[in-house]
Amino acid sequence: MAAGVLGIGKFVPERILTNFDLEKMMDTSDEWIRTRTGIEERRIADDQTDTSDMAYFASERAIKNAGLTPKDIDLILVATVTPDQPFPSVACMIQDRLGARGSAAMDISAACAGFMYGMVTAKQFIDSNAYKHVLVVGVEKLSKITNWDDRSTAVLFGDGAAAAVMGPVSEGNGILSFELGADGSGGKNLYQDKEIIKMNGREVFKFAVRQMGESAASVVEKAGLTKEDIDYLIPHQANIRIMEASRERLDIPEEKMIKTIQKYGNTSSSSIPLALADSVENGVIKDGDLIVMVGFGGGLTWGAVTLRWGGK
Repeated sequence: MAAGVLGIGKFVPERILTNFDLEKMMDTSDEWIRTRTGIEERRIADDQTDTSDMAYFASERAIKNAGLTPKDIDLILVATVTPDQPFPSVACMIQDRLGARGSAAMDISAACAGFMYGMVTAKQFIDSNAYKHVLVVGVEKLSKITNWDDRSTAVLFGDGAAAAVMGPVSEGNGILSFELGADGSGGKNLYQDKEIIKMNGREVFKFAVRQMGESAASVVEKAGLTKEDIDYLIPHQANIRIMEASRERLDIPEEKMIKTIQKYGNTSSSSIPLALADSVENGVIKDGDLIVMVGFGGGLTWGAVTLRWGGK
């Protein structure tokens, strides 16, 4: 058996903040945002909805989609940099709310690469037979740490959550290869200071273009595959130019790259699983499809996974 995805679920807030809304808030324009980022709108959670709420809703749906109950979950891993509070962890909060009393629970802080770190961590527990079912959640309420007076960052971020239940799948399916990495010397280029996001956009862009392309190519090679084997690329939905650079590095057609940045913006650790959940819900991704997921984030961190969908 291998470690793969048994079920997936997502949650996004109802409120939509469009580029035209931002035009009324700051010196920017729809055209400026779209051409530079690919973003048209993003979801913003209200004051009554925090990170743990979105994580709970997405998790509930993922567990149901997997045909399981919360009592079947052995471990909960939540990737987030915007927890409700420093502690208890979001994972512990949703464990209680779900009623998954017997499960272990912890948060992972790897920014936009967090879901990749979570999936790979889950794989180790499943491969070793320590745990059978692991709930991995990517969730962010970035609106609460966004400086709405800084147009260079305010136009980028949105809120949302997506969750995957991972467990044993048939051989040849699930995670086929992975790569995780970090370069702490680059932490000064993307960080939180006095409760708001600070970013050196030029340096982050250079790092992301190089690392996303290299990591995606690396995991394809590690799996003993070629670019022709790839059905879909799901890059971190950070910026359309970065995403296109990753696609070009792999030399795959445009139609093979999953894009949700236009409607969700950059949702950090939830961006990759949100795109995955969207594609599964819409019938784009089907059993047997080979998916390459790759992300980068503050730390600086990065992660990539090749996944054969299905096999449960």
